[in-house]
Amino acid sequence: MSTADAKKPNPRLGRPTDEAKRAAIVAAASEMFFDVGYAATALEQVAVKAGVSKVTVYNHFGDKRGLFIATVERECEKMRGYFCLEETPSGDLRSRLMALGEAMTAFLARPEMTRFELRIAAETEHEPTIGRSFLDAGPRNMRSAFVAFLRHEVESGRLQIEDLPMAAEQFVSMCKGFSDLERRFGAEADPERNRERIEGAVEVFLKAYGRSE
Repeated sequence: MSTADAKKPNPRLGRPTDEAKRAAIVAAASEMFFDVGYAATALEQVAVKAGVSKVTVYNHFGDKRGLFIATVERECEKMRGYFCLEETPSGDLRSRLMALGEAMTAFLARPEMTRFELRIAAETEHEPTIGRSFLDAGPRNMRSAFVAFLRHEVESGRLQIEDLPMAAEQFVSMCKGFSDLERRFGAEADPERNRERIEGAVEVFLKAYGRSE
């Protein structure tokens, strides 16, 4: 490499730093939003906690709502992989549906997920756009991914479904059952009962939509 080339600025040098700053900001904001709430969180506090300037926060997210949406997307991202076709386990359809149901149930049963949902609901009462942002970044996004999974199974001849979004909702609802409501009000999870519920959901789903041999 020539001396002239060596003196040329590398446009990629700042990128890892920017990504690290963004991640630090989102992590700090997530902790504050879900500890003290949306209204009580100040961008100045987030900046201090993340070790960046307030200007940096604005440059990355625009305003507090943009930052909140980013924290919602961060949490939802943890679950998206469960419903990506490329990430589903190998094996027959029954095994894959069981694995998806178990992954979803385990994710939702985490105490931090329950706190996350309750905080979203509380903030939505004052800022309806927050609820819509959560639905778009989380549940609706994951439903679309699961619909894509089901479409693949239909095209492969393993399922016969006319209304894919409805079938996706039915499967998820059966897997969650009454426990989804109980966990929001402090009831402890029952792993054995959860597995029985998921097995039943898979059985009913395949009876309703499985292709006859």
